[in-house]
Formats: sequence, C-alpha cells, structure tokens
Amino acid sequence: MLKRERYYGKRYTDRGTLVKMIVDYIDYYNNKRLQRNLGILTPMEKHEIYLQAA
Repeated sequence: MLKRERYYGKRYTDRGTLVKMIVDYIDYYNNKRLQRNLGILTPMEKHEIYLQAA
C-alpha cells in the first residue's frame, strides 16, 4: 500500500524526506485511515476494542 499510494511516481531527493514520508504514512495508516475489513475502524481503534474485550 505504501509504495502504491506514496512512492511510485514520485522522486525523493534525499533520505530524510523519504524516511519522513514513510513515518507519516505509517501514522496515517494505523491511526487515521478507516478500513472496511475492520468494521470501518482504524487499526488502532480495532486493537483497543480487542484489548478491552480480553
């Protein structure tokens, strides 16, 4: 997902910019992006529900 959504078709001129993009994307993916297969929750919301049930 990361490559398709953020990497392909773009040029990163330095390593720092690329690393920042990766870190930002992982934060977005885990904390903000709703996922249908998780019941329209973010992965962290689903994880918190799992922990509460345990």
